[in-house]
Amino acid sequence: QVQLVESGGGLVQTGGSLRLSCAASGRTGTITTMAWFRQAPGKEREFAAAISWRGDSTTYANSVKGRFTISRNNAENTAYLQMSSLKPEDTAVYYCAASRSGWLLSTMSDYDVWGQGTQVTVSS
Repeated sequence: QVQLVESGGGLVQTGGSLRLSCAASGRTGTITTMAWFRQAPGKEREFAAAISWRGDSTTYANSVKGRFTISRNNAENTAYLQMSSLKPEDTAVYYCAASRSGWLLSTMSDYDVWGQGTQVTVSS
């Protein structure tokens, strides 16, 4: 099994930055892709970014492209989401997810391991 634990959320002003971390444990050798999704109040969970667990391939939602950067440190089994130029509409609970069967996926059903989520609030 794989377990994921997110950290790094908080309150930030518009234009500010935050870095989220997602620590993976357990059978991390089975992970193929790590991703970040987010869910704003009253809205469905949406894809933000994904990174292949081997290699350097990444993909982003249009809404975060150019502002967010996903990365990973395999030695520490940790994925990161560096968020810059934050906007109030980025306010959401951010979830880390792992897929053990696909590559750079962007739909929720393709991920079978989820973290508990971390709150990000951007004040105007």
